[in-house]
Amino acid sequence: MFASFLTTIFFSLSVIFAARSARVLGGPTANLARISVATVLLGLWAHSFGQGLHGGGLPWFFVSGIIGFGLGDMALFGALPRIGPRLAILITQCLAAPLAALMEWLWLGTSMRPVDLACAAVVLAGVAVALAPDRGWQVTARTFWIGVLFGIGSALGQASGAVLSRKANEAAALTGYAIDGGTAAYQRVIGGLLMTIIGFLIIRRTHPPEEPPAVDRWERGSGFVIGNALAGPTLGVGCYQWALRNTPSGLVLPIVATSPLVTIILSFFIDRTRPSRRAVIGGLLAVAGAIALKDAQSNWWLFSGIRKMLNI
Repeated sequence: MFASFLTTIFFSLSVIFAARSARVLGGPTANLARISVATVLLGLWAHSFGQGLHGGGLPWFFVSGIIGFGLGDMALFGALPRIGPRLAILITQCLAAPLAALMEWLWLGTSMRPVDLACAAVVLAGVAVALAPDRGWQVTARTFWIGVLFGIGSALGQASGAVLSRKANEAAALTGYAIDGGTAAYQRVIGGLLMTIIGFLIIRRTHPPEEPPAVDRWERGSGFVIGNALAGPTLGVGCYQWALRNTPSGLVLPIVATSPLVTIILSFFIDRTRPSRRAVIGGLLAVAGAIALKDAQSNWWLFSGIRKMLNI
């Protein structure tokens, strides 16, 4: 579970860097730049210290990247302008965990104990309390439901990508390759890079920019792009794949779902954005559930003993 917590920290930093790079360079340009940098960094690792493009899990990792990095992120960016970032992230993060658990149960036969499900529910409840949209914001019903559908699509992309990564690790193990997190992230980011390039070209063709980013914008935004690439697709996804290799996605994703809460805390120290009381309460609830989820496996014998004593 340690890898899941590292993923949360890196993903939270990635969100902050992504927001700043997007403001300077524009969303599509910043997104393509960060995933290109991440591909180079992960490639250097994978071909120097990892397994490169070897292993039976490569096709699964590639498809996972297409769905998770590509289609999932496209759906998320479709939800953001319609229902706002907080509700879009809420739908994505909270639905991804139960969807992934359901997919693993139906496809891979991975079971979850009642205590795991209870702790995961506490984490998701905390995220919901902290990130639920404020009262007073108004959008049309049509815009709202289209945004919700995009959010569900984003959750499906994230959940499917996670389950496919689990399948990829199983396939790699069957061929005798123990794929490390960095190599898994590299094999996955290739598919994501392909979909990002296709999406970038489509956006540029249908919505051409008014003017290309100036040189001074690249000077101001390059640091944020590199920070985003390191914290997100490189170290973040590397730890994410490390976590998925050893832990069911239904347990990993609830931990990662707390990353927006960590982002709120980091934003307070970096941007001096003060969180609301509800965000603090929800954050504490989610963190408590995450800690309980981490300890649930080692303490399962205690729950079993209590059940035997009570004859239930």
